[in-house]
Amino acid sequence: QVQLVESGGGLVQAGGSLRLSCAASGRTFSNYAMGWFRQPPGKEREFVAAISRSGGTILFGDSVKGRFTISRDNAKDTVYLQMNSLKFEDTAVYYCAAVRTLSYDFTAQRSSEYSYWGQGTQVTVSS
Repeated sequence: QVQLVESGGGLVQAGGSLRLSCAASGRTFSNYAMGWFRQPPGKEREFVAAISRSGGTILFGDSVKGRFTISRDNAKDTVYLQMNSLKFEDTAVYYCAAVRTLSYDFTAQRSSEYSYWGQGTQVTVSS
């Protein structure tokens, strides 16, 4: 069992930046590929970014490419989502997710591929 706790959300003006953190506990963090998803108000959950166990493979959703970065620190059992040039439409609850994998390069974009989820952190971008 992996426990995931997101932090770093809040209210920010359009054009601003936020960094989300997701702290993992309970299992060996480096055995898990990680992902970030978000759910805007009244909409379905959508893929934001994913990172492999090694950090060498990274994927982004089309709507955040060039603005968001994802990274992980396996020594701190934490994955980060740096969000720059925020837009009103980035407003959502952001979730981190984990899936155990033997592959150092595996990443996943579908929420169904992830086994563990955090409770989410609210990000609100004012226009």
